[in-house]
Amino acid sequence: MNGDIRTIAPASEIGPVRAPARGNASAQEPLPASTTAFTSVPASASVPKSVSARVTAAAAAYAEATAPPDPFRRPPTSSGGPPPSVARSRAARELGLQRGEFDLAVMLGRVRTVADPAGGRRRVRLEEIDRVRETPGYPESLRKHIKTVGTAAGAALMEISPARFTRLARAGVLTPVKWYVNRYRAVVWLYLAEELTQFAASETNAALLTGRAPQAVRDRLEGGGDLRARNWRGRYAGFLLRQSEDPWGRAAAGASLLDPVQLAEVVRDPYERAYLNRLGPEPLTQAASASPTARLIERITTADDPDEISWVRVNLLLTLEEARRLRPAPRPGRPPILASPRPRPHPVPEPPPWPAAPTDADIPAQRLRVDAEPQGRAGGTSSDEPRGLWKWIRRRRN
Repeated sequence: MNGDIRTIAPASEIGPVRAPARGNASAQEPLPASTTAFTSVPASASVPKSVSARVTAAAAAYAEATAPPDPFRRPPTSSGGPPPSVARSRAARELGLQRGEFDLAVMLGRVRTVADPAGGRRRVRLEEIDRVRETPGYPESLRKHIKTVGTAAGAALMEISPARFTRLARAGVLTPVKWYVNRYRAVVWLYLAEELTQFAASETNAALLTGRAPQAVRDRLEGGGDLRARNWRGRYAGFLLRQSEDPWGRAAAGASLLDPVQLAEVVRDPYERAYLNRLGPEPLTQAASASPTARLIERITTADDPDEISWVRVNLLLTLEEARRLRPAPRPGRPPILASPRPRPHPVPEPPPWPAAPTDADIPAQRLRVDAEPQGRAGGTSSDEPRGLWKWIRRRRN
């Protein structure tokens, strides 16, 4: 078939095609006009427009069906359900941030999250991603707000020595925003570059950057105090409280800052403690609980200053009172109680009153006389006769 191309064309455009009938090769019947016939069309003949349109549409549908899934394809929106949302990892990819940068943006409130209706991790709505993208100067402006620096870079940014920077941080003048444990099991504190720039530009803080440090700062450092962990815990507690949506969640945020002994003194109910632990934040490490790294992280995330412990305990007690009025903690074998009681479809009759104790006037005289007699055994036996095992021992002796 040199010079010919094989194509598919409707039979109505090619003409009637006859096929031999069964049992009689000479008998032929025309096929219906709706059937499709295969024929050889010369190369010089033009393909009908309807055929080319069908082939193009079929190729486009096949390409769309076999194309790999687009990781940034938005899920369809529905008017009846909640606004569409994506996972935190998906939102980080769409915003062009690394996982640590995205978590810091969420902690600082630059990216808002919502609770998962299914009870999983918090999610990010698509409209929130669009809002962040429409911010002027995105993505440089977002990265500027979440940029962190260490001690050396922070000191160079504030134009002071690293030793002075460390003393200011230990005295509580500078608040870290993030930290991690390096391979030498040393804690590396990170600070917001934007906050350090604003601190150095303020004229109020000029006395802290040059010359002799104030007496209050010197006294605090001479006593061996280090407020970096406490200041970080305060910032972290504020982040947990902003993420909480009910009193039990706020109570769990405060309970996560206390050690188990302090928590048991404040919350004596074991079911309430278990509920608070379930609602608490995710652990900051996946290391074993007995490892040195886990113990170091626990020491940083647990309140150790007496003033801080008192503040956390008082706030936990106040929040627990509000949470208990809302709903009790779940217990085994008891269905969960909603915050507001459900309306009853039918009125429930009041239970009958408990019967009062009978008086002597209601008891017959014969029964009173029988009850007054000593309770002996039948047959005139005395109540002093031994019974049970003692009677069997007496019988064995005799």
